[in-house]
Amino acid sequence: MYYYKGHSRDDEPIRQALSDMAIQHNRWGFWMMFERLRLLEYKDNHKRVYRIYTDMKLNLRRKHKKRLPARVLEPLAQPIRPNLHWSMDFMHDGLIGGRPFRSFNVIDEFNREALNITLDTSLPGPRILRELDNLIEWRGKPKWIRCDNGPEYVSQALHDWANANGIGLIFIQKGKPHQNGYVERFNRTYREEVLDNYAFDSLA
Repeated sequence: MYYYKGHSRDDEPIRQALSDMAIQHNRWGFWMMFERLRLLEYKDNHKRVYRIYTDMKLNLRRKHKKRLPARVLEPLAQPIRPNLHWSMDFMHDGLIGGRPFRSFNVIDEFNREALNITLDTSLPGPRILRELDNLIEWRGKPKWIRCDNGPEYVSQALHDWANANGIGLIFIQKGKPHQNGYVERFNRTYREEVLDNYAFDSLA
């Protein structure tokens, strides 16, 4: 009887070709590289090439878009008194040495008063909650806070904090920053008259 005997195949040419493409085109995924290999007269099928590709750990992490609940358009009307509606937003800039930092801004929509500007190289969700607690201790609780759909704002921690304090969160619709126009206008003034007007060598 005749039996098939497997033959070991040399993977080194494919490994070298994939390595060269990964260095030259570091954002290419598997199928882009596979199609280029076909143009280079490599006849191996996609299953073998993918096995080598994953063995070399070249597969990129796929970024999935986070599904957000539908946002309702809320009117941007001026409140009738202070401390009724707040708006909050982030800004980004850098020091002279190139180190980036973030700015967490909170304003009162009634008179556009800047209630809080926190600067740091990192402003995660728990830090934002501490800053809001400090602001409430000084200013008192607002009825509503308007914000965009940033990861710090859509977190469960912020929702729990708002429910515990009896504060409503107003989220603007995705891709509609004009719905948060009060703080966006403040950010423009802050950008033009402070951040773009001076060069800072430290956060202090």
